[in-house]
Amino acid sequence: MAAPTGATRIFQVHPLRTCNLRCLHCYSESAPGQRERLPAEIVWEAIASAAKEGYDVVGFSGGEPLLYEPLGELLGAARRLGLRLSVTTNGMLLDERRVGWLSGGNCLVAISLDGQPESHNRMRDSPRAFEAMQERLPLLREAGIPFGFIFTLTQFNSNELEWIAAFARDQGAQLLQVHPLDVIGRAEDSLGDAAPDAHELAVAFVETMRLQAEAGDGLTIHFDLLDRDFLAENPAAFFATSRPADASSCPFAESISPLILEADGTLVPLGHGFPRAFALGNLGASPFSELVRDWRATREPEFRRLCREIWEEAREPAEWPFMNWYSEVRQRAANWKMPGEATGKSGKHHVRKRDGKLARHALRRSHRSA
Repeated sequence: MAAPTGATRIFQVHPLRTCNLRCLHCYSESAPGQRERLPAEIVWEAIASAAKEGYDVVGFSGGEPLLYEPLGELLGAARRLGLRLSVTTNGMLLDERRVGWLSGGNCLVAISLDGQPESHNRMRDSPRAFEAMQERLPLLREAGIPFGFIFTLTQFNSNELEWIAAFARDQGAQLLQVHPLDVIGRAEDSLGDAAPDAHELAVAFVETMRLQAEAGDGLTIHFDLLDRDFLAENPAAFFATSRPADASSCPFAESISPLILEADGTLVPLGHGFPRAFALGNLGASPFSELVRDWRATREPEFRRLCREIWEEAREPAEWPFMNWYSEVRQRAANWKMPGEATGKSGKHHVRKRDGKLARHALRRSHRSA
């Protein structure tokens, strides 16, 4: 339950939307036919600029980052800057050449894992997704590359957490991250009402605590939920305070983390697809430093006002002691009216009920058969 502005300052890079899979829950709607990608020069300039602004971790995601040929060179260059690294992948394309990109230290590989084999393959829309991923894990172990798994929690799969944790331990993973499904991107159409409700989150949270106690120090389990008491006691960590008077002279990483670079060149705070009203802008139009300067002058005050509003509401008595903070900020930002601007279209996720119901029934079948 770490705060967004914890000790780690993260710059997350999505250099492409090409992927070998077409996952049901993909937030960026990546797929084999997607061709959007950033030139390596723009990615490197952004990484170097981010390092100057205080970001100390660079994470690569996608799309499938192992399909991005400049990845190896970019990882090496980032290491030379002293940055820590992470690469989020479906794991199916790991081979000796690509594992060579990941070798060299300071790199954690995060592998998507959506449940037991049948559940994983269904979510990944591929009959061999689990098998191909599992076959390649020995390459990481033999190379001594630390890795972990990211599990997407839905309304119907908390019963698979015990299996997931056991699999992670058996495979030698260091980390298991449990992330509640965000109904954004392709999930709007394919997984409409599969996001976990408060009761399911509570069940999963208790189960996660039990599994962590059993795992001990061998496996760290992180649940992407926020304790309301922790939030109430740490407003500055959640952007819920006024901007410090000397903020313009401080590294930008002290103002926003994570900072996201999307495959079209847009910089946004917190997460991929964050509402464009709060975007910094596009690196194809302006340099990194200018986008940071302008955002501080025009968007940061409103961003902090939005976060302050959520913080104050989160302090009020509530049925549940936790909240999905990132999801709440995203939804509020989608409907936020900027000073002097007309109210835009609602950013609420309008579920296509028929598609969502079909996906829900498929996941429910998986839940019952697990």
